Amino acid sequence: MASDGERVVRRGDEPSTPRSILAHALAACGKVFVTIAIMSGVINVLALTGPFFMLEVYDRVLPSRSLPTLVGLAVIAVVLYVFYGLLDLFRTRILVRTGALLDQAIGPAAYSLLWRSPLRIGSAADPRQSLRDLDQIRSFLSGMGPTAIFDLPWMPLYIGICFAFHPLLGVAATVSALILIIVTLLTEVFVRRPVASIVEHAGRRAGLAEAAVRNAEVMQAMGMAPQMQAAYADSNARLLGTQLRAADIGNGFGVLSKVLRLALQSAILGIGAWLVLRQEATAGIIIAGSILTARALAPVELALGHWRSFLAARQSWRRLDEALRRFPPESHPMSLPDPTSSLSVEAVTVVPPGSRRPAIRGVTFRLKAGNGLGIVGPSGSGKSSLLRALVGAWVPATGRVALDGATLDQWPPTQLGRAIGYLPQDVELFAGSVAENISRFEPSADSGAIVAAAQAADAHELIVGQLQGYDAPIGEGGTFLSAGQRQRIGLARALYGNPFLIVLDEPNSNLDADGEEALTRAILATRRRGGIVILAAHRPSTLMTVDLVMVVTGGHIQAFGPRDQVLSKMVRQPVHSVTPAPASQTKPAGR
Repeated sequence: MASDGERVVRRGDEPSTPRSILAHALAACGKVFVTIAIMSGVINVLALTGPFFMLEVYDRVLPSRSLPTLVGLAVIAVVLYVFYGLLDLFRTRILVRTGALLDQAIGPAAYSLLWRSPLRIGSAADPRQSLRDLDQIRSFLSGMGPTAIFDLPWMPLYIGICFAFHPLLGVAATVSALILIIVTLLTEVFVRRPVASIVEHAGRRAGLAEAAVRNAEVMQAMGMAPQMQAAYADSNARLLGTQLRAADIGNGFGVLSKVLRLALQSAILGIGAWLVLRQEATAGIIIAGSILTARALAPVELALGHWRSFLAARQSWRRLDEALRRFPPESHPMSLPDPTSSLSVEAVTVVPPGSRRPAIRGVTFRLKAGNGLGIVGPSGSGKSSLLRALVGAWVPATGRVALDGATLDQWPPTQLGRAIGYLPQDVELFAGSVAENISRFEPSADSGAIVAAAQAADAHELIVGQLQGYDAPIGEGGTFLSAGQRQRIGLARALYGNPFLIVLDEPNSNLDADGEEALTRAILATRRRGGIVILAAHRPSTLMTVDLVMVVTGGHIQAFGPRDQVLSKMVRQPVHSVTPAPASQTKPAGR
């Protein structure tokens, strides 16, 4: 029998879909690829201009010494070459634009994986890999690799003409093509694993580099730079080793194919000369057969030259397709009346992304307009996990969270976002201006609403004074701001637009006395206008602004009810203060 943790995880799994948005986008490009295939057919027929021109020159012009015939053939060849060049140019331009259109069609869905993936599966995979995969696919479509693929089916045409010249020439061309195809297949076998390893090692190296940027202060202050640099050097060495191995294999097979192609062309010339000596072929057939063989083998050699990019694009396609199948596009439900009356939580169990162990089990409570709920409990008790479920950041494994009776997934994301204000424990801001961050990057945001939210968070004077105004840039992640400044702007962002539900996770952790006073005013103002405020806090002073208190321990509700009643039960157990002993009376550990 499955445990509770395993059971709730299975219930929360994302249902698979039979067809991803990537497959739909590819199907939409079907007519374009058909057009490119037709153009490739015409291009390959026009490519016969060179061999037949040489055939006529050697077999007709030279024996007859006719200058008008040569001029006429030259004019025809020039016209055909012009059409050949124009069609080839149009084909490459269409492929480039097809890659761009595919990027535009898939880009929003791939970008959404940046935040949807961590919220569902945690850090099990790098969500940015989807964007890199999309770039790889677009880059491949914009290169010469696809043209080789479209030209490969026309190889039998050139070999068939060689057979028409002489069966022996056809057999030689066929053997040459088979040899190069075998080389191509061997390249696929030997290069596949190194190319896959390159992606894996590159992801690890990128993770170490990003960690160094995030933890620069810690590395410098605690002398961790040499250790982290050694770890990066080891990861980089593994990546370089894999890249060198893949390059050596690919380049080795590429050189082999080039040597074989030159040798086989010479063999064709030798066979043609032997046939001429036996009076079974003409000199024109020798030259034309050599050109035809070279043309037949050119797509194979071109494919070998781009084989690594083809393998990388194929692996990128599979990864991106799998990710998009796992996270299908979000639905857009019908708009509902803005919530104004209640928040209900029924038997909610929360399993953190990437974990199999519930952080919150079977939580049930109900709040009405004007309520304020304070959630207290020791670190790791599940407070933050519950708050994330209340705002829809984490999907409950079981149970339901509803506003005015409608579960969160029944609300359009934009409308739900306007109804919720959220201040996480670790405030993250976006690169942009102060005003853009407060207004949640809302287009044509009302400046009055921005200033009102800043004033409610006691951040207006801070912004116009220390930050040089609302249009001042704050840097990536708010790097230009202190922790307290980030928290005040994050609070203003949560209050922007007067949302119905405001959820605050340790909102006063970096606030001074003035900031705490502003926080108190904001909470009371929200409750007076009929909003609901939920906050997790350690300081009892913050709880004075709420009317309900919940005590959470080990993922379970230990107490829930009116503030004074719950707090009176909590303080019945005496709390003993501990005064540290003087340093002279402290014994060193281990002695």
